[in-house]
Amino acid sequence: MLRDYASLLRPSQWVKNVVVFAGPVAALKLVSVESLGQALIAFAAFCLVASAGYALNDVVDRRADAAHPEKRERPVARGAITPAAALITGGLLLAAALLLPAVFLNRSAALVVLLYFLLTLAYSLVLKRHMIIDVIVIASGFVLRAWAGSLAVGVVTSEWLVVCMFTLCLFMGFGKRRCEVAMIGRAEEAEQHRRTLIRYTPDLLNHLITVSAGIAIVTFLLYTMEPSRSPVPFHKEHLFYTLPLVVYGIFRFAMLTELGAYAGPTEIILRDKAFTATVALWAIAALVIVYQTRLFGPEGLTRLTGWMGAPAP
Repeated sequence: MLRDYASLLRPSQWVKNVVVFAGPVAALKLVSVESLGQALIAFAAFCLVASAGYALNDVVDRRADAAHPEKRERPVARGAITPAAALITGGLLLAAALLLPAVFLNRSAALVVLLYFLLTLAYSLVLKRHMIIDVIVIASGFVLRAWAGSLAVGVVTSEWLVVCMFTLCLFMGFGKRRCEVAMIGRAEEAEQHRRTLIRYTPDLLNHLITVSAGIAIVTFLLYTMEPSRSPVPFHKEHLFYTLPLVVYGIFRFAMLTELGAYAGPTEIILRDKAFTATVALWAIAALVIVYQTRLFGPEGLTRLTGWMGAPAP
C-alpha cells in the first residue's frame, strides 16, 4: 500500500522543482541561511503541489493510462488505489502546499503555487487535448516555479531568466512528446493514450524540436551578451564560455528522444550518464561564474577572460 501511494506521488519527478533555485542562485541569495531556508520551503511547496497534480491527473487519465505500455502500472490505472482515495490525497497535499508559503514565506509565493495548481488542473481537464498548447502549458509551469523561487527570497525575476527557462522547457516538452510517440508506436494505441499524439507525427515533432532547440540556444546567447535592464550581481557574460556544454546537452537530448530510449525528460536526466554529467558540469561552471567574486576576489574571472580576449565587463 505504501509503495502504491509513493508511486502516486511520483517523488522521482520532484527533480523538476530544482528550477525554484534558479532565481535565488542568480541573485546570490543562497549564501545566507535564511534565504536558503526560504528557497527550500518554496521547493517543498512545489513538490507537494506537483504530487497533488499527479494524483488528480492519474484519476482523470486512469483509462488512457491503462493503454500505455508503462503507465498502465500506475496505482490508479491498475486499481490499487481508488479514484476517491487519490483525490483525497491530492486535496491534502494541495492544502499543505498552499499553507507552507502562506505561513513561512509570503502571499505572493502562495498565489504562484495556487496559480501553478490551477494551470495543472486546466491542463489535466482541457488543455492537454490541444496540440502545441499542451507543451506551452508545461513550459509555463517551469516559469512559475522559477518565479515562485524568486518571490520566496524577495528578488525580482529576471526577464531573461523567464525567456531562457520557457524556451528550453518548450524544447524538452516537445522532446517528451517524441518519446511517447516512439514508445507507443501504433496509431490506435497513441490515440487511446493521448489524443494529441495521433496528430503529433514524428516528422512534425522533429521539426518542432529542431526549431525550439535553435531558439533555446539563441536565447541563451542573447542572455549572456545583451545588457540587462536591471543590475546583475555577477558577470553573466562569462556564461558564454559554457556554450559547448549547452549545445552538447541540447543535441544529446534531441538524439535520445529520437531514439525513444527513455520515457521522457526526467528519465533522460536521471538515467543517461552522459547527459547527467553534462548537466552537472554546466551547473558547476555556472555556480563558479555566479559566485566568482567570493571565490576569486573582486575581479573574479575578469583577468582570465581578458587574457583570452574577452571584452572587459
